[in-house]
Amino acid sequence: MPIALRGALASFRCLLAASLIITGSIALGSSAALQAQQIDPPQESFVKSHYTKYEYRIPMRDGKHLFTAVYVPKASAFAADPGPYPFMMDRTPYSVGPYGEDQYPARLGPSDEFEKGGYIFVYQDVRGRWMSEGDFVEMHPHIDDKKSPQDVDDASDTYDTIDYLLKHVPNNNGKVGIWGISYPGFYTSASMIDSHPALVAASPQAPMTDLFQGDDAYHGGTFMLSANFGFYTFFMPQTEPQTPHPTVNFDFGTPDTYKFYLNAGNLENLDKQYLKGGNWLYTDQAKHDTYDSYWKARDLSPHMKNVKCAVLVVGGWYDAEDLSGPYKTFYATSKFNPETPTTLVEGPWVHGGWARSDGSHLGDVQFNAKTADYFRSNIQFPFFEHYLKGKGAAQPKAVVFETGANVWHNLDSWPPKAASPKTLYFHANGKLSFDPPTEAASVDSYVSDPAHPVPFVGYTTDGVPQRYMVDDQRFASYRPDVLVYQSEILTEDVTIAGPISPKLKIASTGTDSDFDVKLIDVYPENYPDPDDQARGKRILDAPPLHMGGYQQLLRGEPMRAKFRNSWERPEALVPGKMTEVDFTMPDLYHTFRAGHRIMVQVQSSWFPLTDRNPQTFTDIPSAKPEQFVKATEQVFHQKDAASGVEVLVLPKP
Repeated sequence: MPIALRGALASFRCLLAASLIITGSIALGSSAALQAQQIDPPQESFVKSHYTKYEYRIPMRDGKHLFTAVYVPKASAFAADPGPYPFMMDRTPYSVGPYGEDQYPARLGPSDEFEKGGYIFVYQDVRGRWMSEGDFVEMHPHIDDKKSPQDVDDASDTYDTIDYLLKHVPNNNGKVGIWGISYPGFYTSASMIDSHPALVAASPQAPMTDLFQGDDAYHGGTFMLSANFGFYTFFMPQTEPQTPHPTVNFDFGTPDTYKFYLNAGNLENLDKQYLKGGNWLYTDQAKHDTYDSYWKARDLSPHMKNVKCAVLVVGGWYDAEDLSGPYKTFYATSKFNPETPTTLVEGPWVHGGWARSDGSHLGDVQFNAKTADYFRSNIQFPFFEHYLKGKGAAQPKAVVFETGANVWHNLDSWPPKAASPKTLYFHANGKLSFDPPTEAASVDSYVSDPAHPVPFVGYTTDGVPQRYMVDDQRFASYRPDVLVYQSEILTEDVTIAGPISPKLKIASTGTDSDFDVKLIDVYPENYPDPDDQARGKRILDAPPLHMGGYQQLLRGEPMRAKFRNSWERPEALVPGKMTEVDFTMPDLYHTFRAGHRIMVQVQSSWFPLTDRNPQTFTDIPSAKPEQFVKATEQVFHQKDAASGVEVLVLPKP
């Protein structure tokens, strides 16, 4: 019999009537509850009529207890499949509510197929969050050598949980699957290390893997300002077990976060003035602005060893929060565990967009297919059915969606073996081509002013709209502080597959600067507009969307120049001296269609997506107002100093 919490939880039930159940889809860096679902009203629901709920306080090896909600299929509701059933587990810092054995969520599992498919669902509050005991540690560092029962981490907590479930939950078949999106994706990855023998299938989805190296906190050494501050206004530390309570959204005082963050000044002032230093989670993120021991200890990828379960790593090409995590998890798992079946899935999705939407479009960009529906029914559900129930076949090494052409591919490797590196070179007069420059001297310059940073979207926003990852960049191309390089109209398709690597030769009058590089697909001028768009002079409502000449962002990343040689030991720029700034942006699989153009934009701010570089070599979180200075940036494109972007190009079929 379970260790039920009926008495302890009775007083919480009224409070939680308006709470949210979070199914593992909030990102570190999100400003709201992504994919949050309202709790069902009191009337009978499918979940309540088909499942019996139990609540456990599961003991860990160090004596702490983790709150766990378990939903077991009712024999009367699943007469055609009486079991035994496998477990599907989700571990989360975002609450497994609703709490109380007579309180049920609206949905169970990763998608509807599971809810009706005969599974035991397990949801657990991780250590130190909500109703679980212990101390919460941000992305708890993994302990390779556990010398005593006090050496606990998320791998050991999962192991102990599985051990308990196997012994105490009736009618289980001895097999466990686990999945999670974003932070729960991190917990899924951690569970795979030295995995329990009963854990046979795991799907880390958009997993946070290395927060400084391209996931939520830092990209290219720049702090992801708007997303992180917005997240930590509601993701607060807690000191004892508790249930979620109503919260008041942070008041920016304006719907324009560009204005808010510009007026707030540096990161230190933002913390003191608005958070009052009361959220050490945010303070830790902001003050650790080099790749120090704090971040290195939290990188899971070096520890992805002894993974004995099948793995399905899922990510979105347009994930604004955890774009790098899936690749690092996939590569590390494959490297350290070559015999373990490991699959990478990438589709045209935002963070968690494969979980509930149909995946047919993002912003103004159409994919001509319900890509998320396809993933849920043809990839995710068959994966778990195969390993947990012995049905169907295994997945290939990579299942990826090619944007532009809008087709799925099953591949035996990622990146594709046939893809070879080619460089898109910058030339004078804004030209871009695969031919290297031949000029003896050629350079472009612009003035970067921290008081007037380049915005990351061309409209007013009170957060980080997920659509920005494919937004039209025409607004930026008109600015004098943005360099634009564009190819001729393509006479045939060009397909790229894999990482994207800017290689810049630059000089600056400042002692530090950012260099933001954006790869863009430029649509033909005669590209058709959406139906029923207003035309001409008499436009009285919203302005029409003109797709002709649309500059679709494909991939954009910043790079802070002081990290050009080392993430641990930043170095000042020497004013006026040419230097190299090389970096790598996350993978992409995209076809630039014939009739389109390829464009690259270069700028030195991307605000408030990233924090401002004062363009003075200093401690940026505490930089003084007088240290924020204009700088003239030069980008060279000559024979002995060629700048460009290296991509992996697939041969023509």
